[in-house]
Amino acid sequence: MVSGLLALDAGQTGIRLRWEHGQERLEGGTSGVLTDRPLMPQLASAIGDFLAEHRLSPTSVGVGSSGLVTPEANELLGLVARYGITEVAVAHDATTSYLGALGDTTGAVIAAGTGVVTLAVGSASVARVDGWGYLLGDAGSGFWIGRAGMDAAMRGFDGRGRMTPLTARLREIFPDLSAAYVELQSDDRRVSRIASFSKVVDEVADGDPVAAEILDEAAAELSESVLAGLRRVGLMGSEPPRVCALGQVLRSRRIRARFTSYLQMQWPGLELAEPLGNALHGAALLANLGENSPLSSLVARAEL
Repeated sequence: MVSGLLALDAGQTGIRLRWEHGQERLEGGTSGVLTDRPLMPQLASAIGDFLAEHRLSPTSVGVGSSGLVTPEANELLGLVARYGITEVAVAHDATTSYLGALGDTTGAVIAAGTGVVTLAVGSASVARVDGWGYLLGDAGSGFWIGRAGMDAAMRGFDGRGRMTPLTARLREIFPDLSAAYVELQSDDRRVSRIASFSKVVDEVADGDPVAAEILDEAAAELSESVLAGLRRVGLMGSEPPRVCALGQVLRSRRIRARFTSYLQMQWPGLELAEPLGNALHGAALLANLGENSPLSSLVARAEL
């Protein structure tokens, strides 16, 4: 068995794992977390399966996960100590996304996938914006876009809204559109399934004003989240702050362009920063984050 460090990036769409020991590295993945069920057992199961598959025994684990209200490291350590793990650091995936993208410095990082969360970091404070889940928030996220796209499709089907190719594209998934809601409501993976329709919205947007409006509204929501975070940490001065935009949603050319243009209304010279790394890199950095960092208050640690 080989020791080392294990990093996890756990989202609703999937869990990514990476083990490092010196120059050696192994990566893997599994299905995403269900945020309506206890989270730590799901993370422990993913860890156990990965370690068993590769015959690894790391001593340290860093975890960034969606679905966390208050990071809890003691519970997770209790579940994974049998694998030889003696140290656990846990944070919301907004924290690990930030660390991976910008490191331990000021700015804002927005990560928009199935859900969306923004973290802004000033010289002495941190602000989290949104990430409140599909029922209360996640404005501009993949779920938000997918749900709006399905709504537009059903409005076209009923004759309540404008005709849109989204209706035909939804029928490719649900041949009987009148029964689509029943199938979705009974699906444990309904959130990620609805979010996956955001790709369809993006695909048809160039030729469909209905889909284009959905993407433009998403970009406006995402930019407002970033501005809200920057206001709260005192980074609204004349100098453009460092802003990094991550996640599948912000890979849409239309959304990314609109998102950037909205921020440039405040800072005409702003250009989005390229990420230094990803959320897995950020998870690997958790254990060694300095106590003087504003981000340290967002990390829970436990040791044996």
